[in-house]
Amino acid sequence: MSGAERVSEWPRSVIVVGAGIVGLSTAWFLRERGVEVTVVDRRGVAAGASWGNAGWIAPGLAIPLNEPSVLRYGLRSLLNPAAPLRIPATVDPGLWAFLARFAANCRWPSWTRAVRANLPLNDECIEAYGVLAANGVAAPVEDAPITAGFRTPRQAEGLLHELRRMAEAGQPVDHTPLDARQLVETVPLASEALTAGVRIDGQRYIDPGRFVHALGEAVTARGATVERHEVADVRSDGRKVVVVARDGAVLSADAVVLATGAWLSRLAGRWGVRVPVRAGRGYSFTAPVDHPVPGPIYLPDVRVACTPYQGGLRVAGTMEFRDPDAPAVEARLRAIIASARPLLRGVRWEEHTDVWVGPRPVTPDGRPLVGATAAPGIYVAGGHGMWGLAQGPATGRLLAEQITTGKQPAALREFDPLRR
Repeated sequence: MSGAERVSEWPRSVIVVGAGIVGLSTAWFLRERGVEVTVVDRRGVAAGASWGNAGWIAPGLAIPLNEPSVLRYGLRSLLNPAAPLRIPATVDPGLWAFLARFAANCRWPSWTRAVRANLPLNDECIEAYGVLAANGVAAPVEDAPITAGFRTPRQAEGLLHELRRMAEAGQPVDHTPLDARQLVETVPLASEALTAGVRIDGQRYIDPGRFVHALGEAVTARGATVERHEVADVRSDGRKVVVVARDGAVLSADAVVLATGAWLSRLAGRWGVRVPVRAGRGYSFTAPVDHPVPGPIYLPDVRVACTPYQGGLRVAGTMEFRDPDAPAVEARLRAIIASARPLLRGVRWEEHTDVWVGPRPVTPDGRPLVGATAAPGIYVAGGHGMWGLAQGPATGRLLAEQITTGKQPAALREFDPLRR
């Protein structure tokens, strides 16, 4: 029997380690259930992947990374330093062990299992955002389709094939193919190089930094506290959980949630969590534009996502497997610009600002880790890959239910942190 499913009084106090979208959502829904909450983060609210990502709440595009074609693409990328997927040549046994497990999961049965596992999070993600926005999170959630652009109709067929497979696995996606004229009407920034498109309807987007900061304010307004500490250790004696910070601070509560993103394995590994989480780092920047940006733009061939942002265009891309704390690599930014420049017009690339790099928490099997560990009172929530922003509030709501009832929701069974 896992620690969360023991028969006992439900926790009255919880420490949430991590102040990104997943941690803060968990804290918000725990406060809804009357739990005393302390949020701890080494750098404060929205300091990790929750700030600089594309801001998509896009269940229609929450496609697991472990698709078989990604393995072939990754092998080709090893020989191209400018490729969107970058695996640096380094002596890191942990990384190569992770990549071996990832490669073993790049099979259709594993991918289909991940799609089906993620269905509950995708089904609830827009509703969960609606709950937050209607109850004190003062940041807008924008309703707009996401439009993918392609050089040729044949390339567009690749995404259409993925969407058909998603539907076969239980995740239907409302979408419409576009010809060149329809694409330009929908995306004024589309250059003549793009001759086909796919419009994915029913999606949302946000300014992620603004929303997560507003969520942090809503959490504190509901009585939680947010403290800045770097956590060095977490201990459990079966009755209380103790969190020890590097600055000497010691906090205790009935339970703890580790929601530390790409750093999750550093604290969770000792509590029976065998599925590793690695940093798939993404880069973003903001560029001014000369044409309207009515909604998000996706460039699948070069793996670039673009979103209306503060009057300009936020451009995000790259999947770089490197230490989450490593400095930004200028070549990755140049590669994003070089790949997207021919496909979009009216973007003033040289005037870009807000350069950012952040680590997405990636698991080898395409499924996050959400639930109880082998230690009583210690839970984890993370490993959502590129879809943590979309799935974070739904994850927090389900995990808060498990913590306060002692019963694992059916929607979390496939995300068991103790799976092998």
